[in-house]
Amino acid sequence: MGGLDVRMRGVGCRHGRVEAVTGVDLEISAGERIALTGTNGSGKTTLLRAVLGLHRQTTGTILVGGRGTGSAAEWAWRRRSCAWIPQKPATGRFPLLGAELLDSSGAPAEAREAAEKLGVGPLTRRPLHSLSGGQLQRMYLARAIGGVAAGAMVLLADEPTAALDFAGQEEAAEVLTSLPVTLVVVTHDRALADRCDRVLEMAAGRLREVR
Repeated sequence: MGGLDVRMRGVGCRHGRVEAVTGVDLEISAGERIALTGTNGSGKTTLLRAVLGLHRQTTGTILVGGRGTGSAAEWAWRRRSCAWIPQKPATGRFPLLGAELLDSSGAPAEAREAAEKLGVGPLTRRPLHSLSGGQLQRMYLARAIGGVAAGAMVLLADEPTAALDFAGQEEAAEVLTSLPVTLVVVTHDRALADRCDRVLEMAAGRLREVR
């Protein structure tokens, strides 16, 4: 199993004056699969964005593979090392095609192959905004697989099965948990959580281990 360790110390995140994440300490081993559960608004998405380096109002320390984001080079390395499946996938301000999304993965051939296996290969010439929620999630999953093929060793996924039917949820859960990466997935999907090594819950910005 591949992957990188992720370590958080005293992590806090704010949205303006609102404290969204408070005092998170967490160690994730390389290759470990973590399910992050909790109610909407509890800070789960904000925490994932903080790991990616996308949330500016973040305090504390977040290390991925022992490295922070204190310099431009480290920031660029973090972006290459972490693949990302957003909760509400962007369709692009302009008509972005499925093929263009896959090509942005860093490994277009592998991403397109994944799209074929996930049943959205024939849709790559269509604009993202014309896809259903489930088709869009499969397309972003295929891009993440391409990102892993390009060298990403951490996959952060935010509700990656929410728009899928039961069969699609099972398929996506199998794919996600079989990738040779460290996986942190926000989910309300019990079947996906059961496939993970640990289940953590966020409530009011604080983190506790459930299983």
